[in-house]
Amino acid sequence: MTSPAVFAAAAAATPINLSPPTVKSPVFSPFLSAYSSSDSSLKIRNQINRRSNPLPSIKSAASDSTAIADNPPPASTSEDEEFQAKIGARVRVKVPLKVYHIPKVSELDLNGKEGRIKQYVAVWKGKHISANLPFKIEFFEKLEGRGDAPVKFFAHLKEDEFEYLD
Repeated sequence: MTSPAVFAAAAAATPINLSPPTVKSPVFSPFLSAYSSSDSSLKIRNQINRRSNPLPSIKSAASDSTAIADNPPPASTSEDEEFQAKIGARVRVKVPLKVYHIPKVSELDLNGKEGRIKQYVAVWKGKHISANLPFKIEFFEKLEGRGDAPVKFFAHLKEDEFEYLD
């Protein structure tokens, strides 16, 4: 058996350093070039925060009493108003156009079919978005394989793919 005196003698021979180590050499990091150790932790934190948050910081002025909206609604243009006025208009598809999204129908050619403009989707919450096919058109058609009742379905089209009937 070992006596406790052996462990006490071994512990007394090697001093224990409980203070944290200090680094005197430059710090190398993917976020930093060479910085001294005294301000490296603060600079590392700033670099990491800057990379993880791509949005600029917003500073508020305490003395300014006016409120400024972050995203004011843009004024609608005459083009948007023109398209919004056409909602509900009857249209006819004038180009050969096949769709494949109607259940129980393998493909459907929309050429010559009539429908109504249901929505103009190029403007969303007052902002322009890049919709490739901005007109959502609603069709009611009797289709083979779907019974006798007319089937309601939608298709998105460009303005040059249909003509106005009204």
